[in-house]
Amino acid sequence: MPVTEFSEDKFIFMATKKGTTKKTNLSLFAKKYKSGIKAIALDDDDQLVGTAITSGNDEILLASSSGKLIRFNESHVRHMGRTARGVRGITLKKDEKLISLMVGDPLKTILCVSENGYGKKTSLEDFPSHNRGGQGVISMKTSERNGSMVAAALVEDEDGIMLISDKGTMIRTSVVQVPTLSRNTQGVKIISPKDGEKLIECVTIPNEEDHDEDGDQNQEED
Repeated sequence: MPVTEFSEDKFIFMATKKGTTKKTNLSLFAKKYKSGIKAIALDDDDQLVGTAITSGNDEILLASSSGKLIRFNESHVRHMGRTARGVRGITLKKDEKLISLMVGDPLKTILCVSENGYGKKTSLEDFPSHNRGGQGVISMKTSERNGSMVAAALVEDEDGIMLISDKGTMIRTSVVQVPTLSRNTQGVKIISPKDGEKLIECVTIPNEEDHDEDGDQNQEED
């Protein structure tokens, strides 16, 4: 994450595969070490899924492979030292895992994608805010047709997305092609994987037009 200032009023918010969350003051990472610096204590069977810089009062969104999403204010997670393990952010059932950490933005929609190539967007307003630690509410119905949910991200219609399969196939499309639907639905087909192929990731690509305009402007100024 790019950091311009290690401010004492900013935090690094972390989430792990097993649903643990942790918030640590950004200023605790100001000192440099050649070997790196400990940010969170992890169990052997756990791993970090996402990190974000937060203000201390942001809305946190956690999405799981079962298609559930929980929304809560980060004030429900007390800030801790670098070596702490954290606290439960979402309750997961056996064989479920956390797949995404997002910081709420009312100007964006939540894109959900399943392993069998189905997807949809849903407004942030459709997700009620609760305390941390619950199971969350349905963000995308998982079924034999859909398979598990593999990605959730905050997007704008001008963005692009790159869909990546377990066989190394990458397909690019635009967010505007994905319909906006209510949260308790299965979504629509946005990609057709080959037999035996599953989606494993969806990467957001920022609007290229803005970059092109900036590049043209810089070229003209030079």
